Amino acid sequence: MHRSGTTGRSRLATVGTLLAALSLLLTLPATATPAAAAKAKRGTAYLGMGVIAHDGQAGAPPGTRVAQTAGVDVSSHQGNVDWPALRNIGVRWAYVKATEGTYYQNTYFTQQYNGSYKTGLIRGTYHFATPDTATGAAQADYFVNNGGGWSRDGRTLPGVLDIEWNPYGPACYGKSPSQMVAWIRAFLNRYKVRTGRAAVIYTATSWWTQCTGNYGGFGTTNPLWIARYSATPGTLPAGWAYHTMWQYTSSGPIVGDHDKFNGSYSRVLALAIG
Repeated sequence: MHRSGTTGRSRLATVGTLLAALSLLLTLPATATPAAAAKAKRGTAYLGMGVIAHDGQAGAPPGTRVAQTAGVDVSSHQGNVDWPALRNIGVRWAYVKATEGTYYQNTYFTQQYNGSYKTGLIRGTYHFATPDTATGAAQADYFVNNGGGWSRDGRTLPGVLDIEWNPYGPACYGKSPSQMVAWIRAFLNRYKVRTGRAAVIYTATSWWTQCTGNYGGFGTTNPLWIARYSATPGTLPAGWAYHTMWQYTSSGPIVGDHDKFNGSYSRVLALAIG
């Protein structure tokens, strides 16, 4: 039997409920978005942390006729690393985060650095730069004093300056291009004095262009480790005719960050020996 009065009241009640729900949604605080998310905790930065967010990721590289030697890079994010498993899939070299700024040392450094060596890999260490917290020279000293040294044993790669997007604030750490270049130069000069080796520069072309003005003065002295999660390394920063290493993905097997050395294993060994 049709009860028009009851149906009308039910419809009014339903509409009222929907309006109340809509009003509640409009008054609730917005949920966190990537732009409003909390900044990273100091010490948690790692090689390529900002690449996906700023450069994107377009896939792993296809096969190539040029000899490439597989490598990985790790930090405390990977914890204890299964080095034998990595060697079994063809990895032959590795870089381990040693330090950041003048305030942080990798808490998994011993397992990662010694473990890679014991498994037969050629390995080295990197420093995550924070140019807004201390001078380049001070950070180079901190790096060398806490795992960033080098020895001519054929198993130790030169140290790496990881200079990229600031995970804790403005992308260029509040520095002008000329100030950034001066900071990088101070780090590189001090590292060379302390170790006798030219440090490798890890960066992404887009960051380098934005924050150094695409400065080309380090290409003849410092090897380039380019970050680009795509099918090719793409355009390199000014001054470098070729890259030495390429971080091409953050989603590879076992540890995530995988790399290619631009040459055969003999060239990795040559870089280690210096």
